[in-house]
Amino acid sequence: MRAVVQRVSRAEVRIDGRVAGKIARGFVVLLGVADGDTDADAAFLVDRIVGMRIFADAAGKMNLALAQVESALLVVSQFTLLADTNSGRRPSFTKAAPPDEARRLYQHFLSLARIRGVKVGTGEFGATMEVDLVNDGPVTIILDSREK
Repeated sequence: MRAVVQRVSRAEVRIDGRVAGKIARGFVVLLGVADGDTDADAAFLVDRIVGMRIFADAAGKMNLALAQVESALLVVSQFTLLADTNSGRRPSFTKAAPPDEARRLYQHFLSLARIRGVKVGTGEFGATMEVDLVNDGPVTIILDSREK
């Protein structure tokens, strides 16, 4: 499971012009599910993301996590994070999980974050979405559950 985590001051995702999910301060998480990923991969990434200390403390150092600054997640499914570009100019997506399994693990990821008390906004699995965000910093971190 792969995630691109961006610290934002605000973000929203729209589908066909309507706002599907919106947050103020927090993280936008672009989440790709790979073939063979499991519930353990989702749990690993939720733990890393929720506990990631990349908000500034009083001294200006990256030292605070989501809960400490009352922030939220906006989680958007993105199978293109699993693109294989090693051959030719057209990416292959054979490393991405089949849609039903990817949807299940995406939903599991969301439920695990909510269980941890995190406010979670979302896009819609499989939809064509527009994501607007203001990257704060900018701070962008890439996580992969297979690179533990």
